[in-house]
Amino acid sequence: MAKVAFIGLGVMGYPMAGYLAKNGHQVTVYNRTQTKADAWVKEFGGMSEPTPLAAAKDQEFVFICVGNDEDLRQVTIDETGVLNGMKSGAVLVDHTTASADIAREIGTLAALKGVGFLDAPVSGGQAGAENGVLTVMAGGNESTFAQAKPVINAYARCVELLGEVGAGQLTKMVNQICIAGVVQGLAEGLHFARSAGLDGEKVVEVISKGAAQSWQMENRYQTMWQGEYNLGFAVDWMRKDLNIALNEARKNGSQLPLTALIDQFYCEVQTMGGSRWDTSSLLAKLEKNRQ
Repeated sequence: MAKVAFIGLGVMGYPMAGYLAKNGHQVTVYNRTQTKADAWVKEFGGMSEPTPLAAAKDQEFVFICVGNDEDLRQVTIDETGVLNGMKSGAVLVDHTTASADIAREIGTLAALKGVGFLDAPVSGGQAGAENGVLTVMAGGNESTFAQAKPVINAYARCVELLGEVGAGQLTKMVNQICIAGVVQGLAEGLHFARSAGLDGEKVVEVISKGAAQSWQMENRYQTMWQGEYNLGFAVDWMRKDLNIALNEARKNGSQLPLTALIDQFYCEVQTMGGSRWDTSSLLAKLEKNRQ
């Protein structure tokens, strides 16, 4: 049982913090919208504080799950950020999907204060958070990871250390690059099946038993076929993630032609009014062009 703070109660952070409480940890939360923090305390117990600094004071572990680099900087480095409230020997774990640069910046500042740091983005989406089965990819040193892993296990089924600070974010970039390609392939396959007059259900039933099988196919083909795109991770957030990967690629010299193309496809989905549609909405763009 540990004293922990959780900063950021969005669709991911809210259930993640809930699993910490359910596993017996003493949890203090902070959220930019106070009503969300109040609702969390009512549901799970614990307490809330009005600033990240106050929530982090005297905690053994501080977890963060916010939107982007700027949000992360505000809740860690700014005047009311957690690093100004954390004690030496505590551990800061960031679950935000952000750049490797901000991870290294925070890691350096944390070390100066004697605070351990892991950049630890997650995969599994809203459903994974709600079911406590996220995949966590971490960057940091082994001793900090060993301290934090038993606590992270409250909401994860896989927690791995990939390297030094920044490696977690770089691995998450690989994750998003791979997902983008799979979703585009599935969208094109379903689009082709419809254009050819095939029964989509039967087609997927057959091909999902072979090499074409994927998580996306198993979990999204039916809703894609029906034109339903309200099932989680939004296009706006995917574009944010892909742009992080593309920016990193320009630095390390890797070539991501397919990722760049799919990012533009998602841009087209946004212009269709699909900013909050889930990532499987790549099919909507193809169907629109078909019409």
